[in-house]
Amino acid sequence: MAITDWPEHERPRERLLKHGAASLADAELLAIFLRSGMKGKSAVDLARQSIRHFGGLNGLFAASETEFSSIPGMGPAKYAQLQAILEMARRALGEGMRQRDAFSDPAAVRDYLRLQLSGLPHEVFFALWLDTQHRLLAAEELFRGTLSQTSVYPREVVKRALAKNAAAVVFAHNHPSGVAEPSRADETLTQALSRALALIDVKVLDHFIVAGQSTPLSFAERGML
Repeated sequence: MAITDWPEHERPRERLLKHGAASLADAELLAIFLRSGMKGKSAVDLARQSIRHFGGLNGLFAASETEFSSIPGMGPAKYAQLQAILEMARRALGEGMRQRDAFSDPAAVRDYLRLQLSGLPHEVFFALWLDTQHRLLAAEELFRGTLSQTSVYPREVVKRALAKNAAAVVFAHNHPSGVAEPSRADETLTQALSRALALIDVKVLDHFIVAGQSTPLSFAERGML
């Protein structure tokens, strides 16, 4: 049955307009984005199938064009639209952190990092370079690959800090395994970077681990900085 044949109070778009986006399930939100389903499937059915296929929204957002388009009813046009929406969300969160102390809204920092890193099949080491008032100067990927296989060179990180004229930094990396607990290598690396950056008066404010849909783990909150 098409969504237009549903009772009005059950239709996702009408419910969103009446009760707000937070009242909808993941599949209902995705269905509004999809707008239409396919023969024999409503947009909600297609959304549920897609979310199941990728193991959740994070997996869907991180899917390549080929993976995304492998779902019947999806395709390059919808993939491009979804990536555009995700990039707008990243930029909107980034704008907020550029205009005020990034840590005045810790949830925004976590949301930004989840949008950047969650669901990636490979490990990425990321930096948020901040000014003296902890406003965002730049966000950039520094290294790619598991930390046990790809060295993160403190000298290169120091060079990037100087190039950005940063006063502070927040590091983040993802665990594709979905387990957010820091490894010994994570702790050792954070300590080494903190020592190296202290020599040029750049303070490491935090290091987050992003894993799956759980809340990113904060080294600072764990007392590990």
